[in-house]
Amino acid sequence: MGFRCGIVGLPNVGKSTLFNALTETAAAQAANYPFCTIEPNVGNVGVPDKRLDKLAAIAGSQKIIETQLAFVDIAGLVRGASKGEGLGNQFLGNIREVDAIVHVLRCFEDGDVTHVEGKIDPIADAETVETELMLSDLESLEKRVPSLAKKAAQGDKEAKIGASVLGQALDLLRDGKPARLTVPKDEEEARVFKGAQLITSKPVLYVCNVDESDAAHGNALSARVFDKAKAEGAEAVVVSAAIEAEIATMPPADRGDFLGELGLEETGLARVITAGYKLLHLLTFFTVGPKEARAWTVHDGASAPQAAGEIHGDFEKGFIRAETIAYDDFVALGGEARAREAGKLRAEGKGYVVQDGDVMHFLHS
Repeated sequence: MGFRCGIVGLPNVGKSTLFNALTETAAAQAANYPFCTIEPNVGNVGVPDKRLDKLAAIAGSQKIIETQLAFVDIAGLVRGASKGEGLGNQFLGNIREVDAIVHVLRCFEDGDVTHVEGKIDPIADAETVETELMLSDLESLEKRVPSLAKKAAQGDKEAKIGASVLGQALDLLRDGKPARLTVPKDEEEARVFKGAQLITSKPVLYVCNVDESDAAHGNALSARVFDKAKAEGAEAVVVSAAIEAEIATMPPADRGDFLGELGLEETGLARVITAGYKLLHLLTFFTVGPKEARAWTVHDGASAPQAAGEIHGDFEKGFIRAETIAYDDFVALGGEARAREAGKLRAEGKGYVVQDGDVMHFLHS
């Protein structure tokens, strides 16, 4: 399981530049005018994980396969998008299909790059976009909830669940709050709420796009965004899209020195992925052998059969047990054989909850 992040923001904040850098392509046209991105571009990138390289070296794996992360570059929203302004309706529909929203905010001054609102204020920009997203959800629920309430009154059990949880979301939106603050009372309500695909129910990662000189520590503008994220229970990272675009053109061997000169320990991509994993409660497990070492992604709390299902659906259906070695034990003991001899290879059943870094082998019927 990878996860799908939609990159949103006002026009000219660096969305497409960041997308190009993250995917190391020029698939999205980066230009200094609104709506240069009309169709959403999708880029799949490998998730960098030093543990995978270590495991492959120990096992002598011929191939390394990283888990994948999808970024969707969605065109800039403007005030009135919920009513179809700009290219609003099309873009709002694209946002509904992603797992998380990566909200790029302009935290740099540059007279050569126009701002659609005429001023540099990332908090105001964030509020403009979120207002449009909330208005879109509000319009959707004001049509759906009365119909569900009518069916619920007639004894429809599914409609009663929907009227309850979506009614709560509607009340929040009417109060100017995002739907993600809704608290489903049980699994049934959680299922219906998720199925509603409300835009403001999705977790948010704020990406503060700063000048190269502020890439290491941010600036006063990005500090305000971090305060906003903390208050909302969201995540925030500082990235210089200009630096990321330059890194993307470099040979991998040269990137470390370049980052070091700028006072950076890792790329913006790595920071975005780390924050995204934390935001979506994801973790990584590995399969390792002489042919390949491979990383896989599951949600925190996933069972062993669910992890097996990420490899192949039949593995989950016919799951017997999982042979599991903790990453630290695999590395310390030099591989599977010695881990088995030392009693560090465990046979886990259907109830086992996968831990981050587990090296796993599945037995199935």
